[in-house]
Amino acid sequence: MSHTRNILIVEDDKDIARIVVDHLRKEGFHVTWASTGMEGLEDFKQNSFDLVLVDLMLPEMDGFTLCKTIRLESNVPLLIISAKQEDASKIRGLDLGADDYLTKPFSLIELSARIHSHLRRYDRYLHQHEAQPMIDFLHGLSIDFLKKNVYLNGKPLLLTTKELDLLLLLAKNPCQTFSKTELYEHIWQQSSLDGNNTVTVHIKGLRTKLQDNSRTSKFIQTVWGEGYRFIGEVIQ
Repeated sequence: MSHTRNILIVEDDKDIARIVVDHLRKEGFHVTWASTGMEGLEDFKQNSFDLVLVDLMLPEMDGFTLCKTIRLESNVPLLIISAKQEDASKIRGLDLGADDYLTKPFSLIELSARIHSHLRRYDRYLHQHEAQPMIDFLHGLSIDFLKKNVYLNGKPLLLTTKELDLLLLLAKNPCQTFSKTELYEHIWQQSSLDGNNTVTVHIKGLRTKLQDNSRTSKFIQTVWGEGYRFIGEVIQ
């Protein structure tokens, strides 16, 4: 490997986590261990990882939700490691964006082989799909997804942290409808209690700065009874 690969393992079983972490570190990986779903999400957002291992039965946030949340932001390889052997769990995990599913107990040799395989595949993907530094949309909107800068008609747009996070999430997943609950749990990383009103207020503020009228949306469209989606048209 040309550089040390960073792996995040989210596993609440301390014995299993210790064995896997020790094994991967001996193989030359830099490994971060999180024992809860929320801790894993926080680690993922704060650091850059080349691959993520996720258990399904986690406290605070289950592995299914964690996989779904990570996949909204990144194409990083996601491997599920779980004691659940039912086909329904495997299918659900893969449908949510996981790349592989290992049933406990598993061989450390097999785990290593699958990790190396997915890293090679991810390297090819990154080589073929190098991120565009800037994407321009009709009606004057430009988004730099790498530097997280937003421009309207060539001028920098001053957004709050949450407004920026909302716009980036929606724009990275065009035409996908997000409920207010999903947006609140993803952006604020808390269970949605009174979060719907919080999301509404921030979407309103974001639309004002984007000069985006809710009745004639150019960027953020309200899907009545469901939530919001990004409909900005990319300039080819």
